[in-house]
Amino acid sequence: MALRLLALLAERGNRARGVIRNPDQAADLESRGAEAVVCDIESEDLTDAVKGADAVVFAAGAGPGSGPERKRTVDLGGAVKLIEAAKANGVERYVIVSSINADRPENWSDQMRPYFEAKAAADEAVAESGLAYTIVRPGSLTDEPGQGRVAVAESLPGGPISRDDVAAVLAETLRADNTIGKAFDLVGGEDPIADAVRAL
Repeated sequence: MALRLLALLAERGNRARGVIRNPDQAADLESRGAEAVVCDIESEDLTDAVKGADAVVFAAGAGPGSGPERKRTVDLGGAVKLIEAAKANGVERYVIVSSINADRPENWSDQMRPYFEAKAAADEAVAESGLAYTIVRPGSLTDEPGQGRVAVAESLPGGPISRDDVAAVLAETLRADNTIGKAFDLVGGEDPIADAVRAL
């Protein structure tokens, strides 16, 4: 998803930069017109990584194979570090990729609880940061080609959405000031992405 977002931003003339832990991934970013910054968000400071940025997007995740501790250090800890780095650099705009149901503990299974707890705590930290934030909560992610049509609302019952379409929504959100201070669920739907985001 992050690679897709970087490519979209580069296509519209933005100078995009992505933080990676493995330097072997730098070529993937550069081929999409983005600058690669090598930094381990679990153990390193992010202040220099976001220097000069107009906005930041937190789209990192520990992944389904990781344990509860990594979910806290990546999904929560990384988000908090990015808040601190944004503030240190005077970057006001912060968009975070959360997950549908992160705001509804009654829907958490025991197996998924550590993941949702980390996401919910990260969302809360962003909402209380004083930054111009937007919290995007996509449904289950797929690798299907993007359709350019979505459903967005403060609360949705869930459903699939392609990573392509999530990236496109993130790109649109970055330039939609009406999304500042809001959190919304996101799934595949019938509304063109630009219309859906600007109707929030």
